[in-house]
Amino acid sequence: SGLFCWRMFSMGNLYPLLMLPGFDPRPWGTQDLSPIYPNHRFEEKIGEAWLSGDDCKVANGPLAGKTLAHLSQQHQRELVGDAARDPLRFPLLLKFLFPHEKLSVQVHPDDTQAVRVGQPWGKTECWYVAHAKPGAQIGLGLKRGVTAAQLEEAIHQQRAEEVLNWVNVYAGDMIYVAGGTVHTLGPGSVIVETQQQSDTTYRLYDYGRPRELHLKDGMAAVKENARSGKVLRPAPVQIGGGKSRRSSLVAAPYFVVDMLEAKEPIELPTRDDSGNSSVQILVAVEGCGVIEAAGMDPVTMAKGDAVVVPACIGEFGIRPQWTLEFLRAYVPGTVIPEPETRM
Repeated sequence: SGLFCWRMFSMGNLYPLLMLPGFDPRPWGTQDLSPIYPNHRFEEKIGEAWLSGDDCKVANGPLAGKTLAHLSQQHQRELVGDAARDPLRFPLLLKFLFPHEKLSVQVHPDDTQAVRVGQPWGKTECWYVAHAKPGAQIGLGLKRGVTAAQLEEAIHQQRAEEVLNWVNVYAGDMIYVAGGTVHTLGPGSVIVETQQQSDTTYRLYDYGRPRELHLKDGMAAVKENARSGKVLRPAPVQIGGGKSRRSSLVAAPYFVVDMLEAKEPIELPTRDDSGNSSVQILVAVEGCGVIEAAGMDPVTMAKGDAVVVPACIGEFGIRPQWTLEFLRAYVPGTVIPEPETRM
């Protein structure tokens, strides 16, 4: 399948794409993005670093400066793979979140609700907790027995936080956030978010900050009982020569996210057990390594970097320099139910 990538040579062939992070200012962000980007200094508060959004640009090789939206339109399944729902659209958005103050209380629509308002799909997401200070919390869903009508009343009375279910988070947790779940992040953590490629967010409550609220659409999207929570995970498995490990963080209808700890060279496919291919999005959370594919220039990836491996590459290798810990996200090739979670 590597031949596909080469056939496109005249149009600018595909290869592992190192992405330029897009730093997005938010009122709840921070100027200090360590522990992920300790050498970056910002004038304004940065809340998010976008890694694989439609407008994110390639940093390496002949396609440098091109956006993922442009490359998805041009290369279609060769980039996004068989498993992606829309061949013309990059399927998954990954980003780092740096909450320094509470985010607004918000909700994203599920697919059904999104289609009703003319969006192609909803926004189900998951959060991997890369770092957490003691006491870091998230607000996830409504407290048991609280109805959507009671939530709306609490919003009007400026006490929406009181009806949310607050959960302590720790480094290594994976939280599944189904579309329709009311949620917010408290301060003190660094999160890697994987989500359907959508920016539809309904802000329900913002602690009096002067930003627009979206109560009508937002309340229509709220589900009282969504399948969200901390994901129950199997034990890690050894891979490669046995020194490296793969931990399954979440397997869900829209995405699969694994954590890999490479201590020796490992090989990875762009197809899962179904035989269907998917673009692979790799995000380094610790260490450094090199990504290699036959006939293509190697790409170095260090903490905070994201590399997009096109589906048509088939097989690719990771050569760690000492140890490389990275998340790997892709679209599953078969229908997967929502994960088992607990609050």
